[in-house]
Amino acid sequence: MTESNTVPTSPSAPAPATASDFARLPLSPAALANLQALGYERMTPIQAASLPLSLAGRDLIAQAKTGSGKTAAFTLPLLANLNPRRFAVQALVLCPTRELADQVAGEVRRLARAEDNIKVLTLCGGSPVQPQLVSLSHGAHIVVGTPGRVLDHLDRASLALDALATLVLDEADRMLDMGFADEIKQVLKHCPAQRQTLMFSATYPEGVQALATRFMRQPQTVTIKETHAPEQIRQLFIEVTETQRLHAVSLLLKHHRPVSTLAFCNTKQQCRDLVAVLQAQGISALELHGDLDQRDRDQVLVRFANRSCSVLVATDVAARGLDIAQLEAVINVDISPEVEVHTHRVGRTGRAGETGLAVSLASMDEMGRVGNIEHAQGRAFEWLPLAALQAAEDAPPPLPPMVTLQILGGRKEKIRAGDVLGALTKDLGLDGAQIGKISINEFSTYVAVAREIAPQALRGLSAGKVKGRSVKVRQL
Repeated sequence: MTESNTVPTSPSAPAPATASDFARLPLSPAALANLQALGYERMTPIQAASLPLSLAGRDLIAQAKTGSGKTAAFTLPLLANLNPRRFAVQALVLCPTRELADQVAGEVRRLARAEDNIKVLTLCGGSPVQPQLVSLSHGAHIVVGTPGRVLDHLDRASLALDALATLVLDEADRMLDMGFADEIKQVLKHCPAQRQTLMFSATYPEGVQALATRFMRQPQTVTIKETHAPEQIRQLFIEVTETQRLHAVSLLLKHHRPVSTLAFCNTKQQCRDLVAVLQAQGISALELHGDLDQRDRDQVLVRFANRSCSVLVATDVAARGLDIAQLEAVINVDISPEVEVHTHRVGRTGRAGETGLAVSLASMDEMGRVGNIEHAQGRAFEWLPLAALQAAEDAPPPLPPMVTLQILGGRKEKIRAGDVLGALTKDLGLDGAQIGKISINEFSTYVAVAREIAPQALRGLSAGKVKGRSVKVRQL
């Protein structure tokens, strides 16, 4: 029988005041120095509640939303359990989607910089198997992957988990919702009985409880309740008819002019229709839903994260797990029938001490859903007439501040962010302050540059060299 020791907390609980609070944890001096260098100034509520337990070796069930600092909450314990001198897979992180796995792997690599030569390998569906087989043949310390592809490698005997010390199930509830229950159970059968298991989930449904009961050892439970302070996120509601709904989004964008907006639709078709409307008006908008192939999904997410796309129009399933920094606004194009989903949507903005704007468009048929949300949040919402936005009708569309350039060549060619930055600043003489996020995957490198220097950067990189080699470059 599973023993549960619940440690409730909430975002309103006082956070530790300084980075020295990390020093109270049993972490190495190198790990503490790396945390400070990466800007981890204070523990988030989920980190403060979970790390003392997980670093003590306890199995853990943690309920926390995306963006709460959960990646560091499970990465620090798995790194503490790691023996860098033993070149075998000692930690496995299972994620529901490739996008989340890529995000997690990137943060794990950053946090692992305190140790020399920690190899982190990503194993996800939607990518060719052969390069993964080659990488696995050279060994790895940490694997981050999706259940189906990890199980595939276990069945091929290309992945061995005999040395596994830490297993992490990230967004366990979503993995079950996506039908990965059987794959997870099969993966768990390959794991040693003597291991630490850390489970992170936004909710704690029956399926997650069943996994915990069967595969965890006396887990401790930590719960972080998701609430939104009125002063942190301004919520507006606008009554619309069905014929007004899509055009109202463009009016909102022209009126408030946020740099980055995440617009939620209840259906894939609504996503397509809205993107078509916005693009026809000159607004930079991209869609994200389950019908996109993996390459297109990757590029859409890179462009939005790079701030080279103004609006990402997404379904809830496609957007879940994404942690986008500096998201100024959320628009609920349709009202979700589930109060919890609405709360998650709104919570995408106003993070890390920033303020945010959440606007919901509601027809008369959706007023019952709005009433349920008001009841759950215990307050009446602010309503704005659509006519208040009409003045923005003829306003120029907001343009994203950055442009993304794609370089054909990535980790396989051993390209690093410093190589790209050097080519742009040292070789081309561009201002480093005008260079944005640089993302590198197996086969491509993406760099965001300020819109005004994009033509110069494109010409310069195409005519010059990166890491001593000529490269092909295009603007996305």
